[in-house]
Amino acid sequence: MLLIIIIVSSIATRGKGLSSNYYETTCPQAEAIVTEVVNKASMADTTVPAGLLRMHFHDCFIRGCDASVLLESKNKNSPAEKNGPPNVSLHAFFVVDDAKKAVEAICPGVVSCADILAFAARDAVVAAGGPYWEVPKGRKDGRVSKASETIQLPAPAFNLSQLYLSFSLRGLSMEDLVALSGGHTIGFSHCSSFDNRLRNFNATSDVDPTLNRAMAAQLRGICPPGGNSKNAGTGMDPSSTTFDNNYYKLLLQGKGLFSSDQALLANPKTRALVLQYASSQEAFFKAFANSMIKMSSITGGEGVRTDCRVSN
Repeated sequence: MLLIIIIVSSIATRGKGLSSNYYETTCPQAEAIVTEVVNKASMADTTVPAGLLRMHFHDCFIRGCDASVLLESKNKNSPAEKNGPPNVSLHAFFVVDDAKKAVEAICPGVVSCADILAFAARDAVVAAGGPYWEVPKGRKDGRVSKASETIQLPAPAFNLSQLYLSFSLRGLSMEDLVALSGGHTIGFSHCSSFDNRLRNFNATSDVDPTLNRAMAAQLRGICPPGGNSKNAGTGMDPSSTTFDNNYYKLLLQGKGLFSSDQALLANPKTRALVLQYASSQEAFFKAFANSMIKMSSITGGEGVRTDCRVSN
């Protein structure tokens, strides 16, 4: 834990060098190019937005937003982040590849993979019906990517104290935690991320008592005992391809999918924010956009990779 704290604390202090006009003279078309690629991919596959948003989050929480999650493993003895257990289900890497190739064709060696991923995550949210925000620009790409470091990612079974520690080490507040958790309004989860709530929950309850009974019965039908079907799972919410505030409404009904989701009701401050966002999609969208800007400004890296999958 001490090592993790030291690593993350050093990341969370690096937020300089970003600006809204970073590519104004060197590659003014960059964002428009990425938007076009993301929109095309999202129309062809409605799971793309959730994939890109999750990818950006998982990137920023390790070594800062440096596109290290995009790097391929150098060999079997040195697996990269994308091969770490929390990341093996990440998808839509092809969208970033396509966007990078399109940008490189116009402005070679100028726009970082980290910035392209940040643009793509924003555009993905917009494509799913969510808010737009101005992405600060000027991130640099990292050269180091270690699967072992993915243990730093907040886990679906975390309680509120564990979640807050993970976020605070990265300079993010309790408000950021609640707002960014709303990203779970889109996407799909495998049973392995929530089956801890369905059977043998604790010494006194087989099923997590905070989980809605009808939903628990439904999930038990989807997820076989012992994890016998690794592909089984469910959407994060019934409108899992639409970015809305339904996530918070479901939490108030005991229908959050992860333990970490339902944990947001465990504290008066976080519960009040859940209530606020459940009653006002506008308030949620504003908070989410602000927290995404803050999270995406956790920077790292040192240069621009010409191929997002390999170090130069």
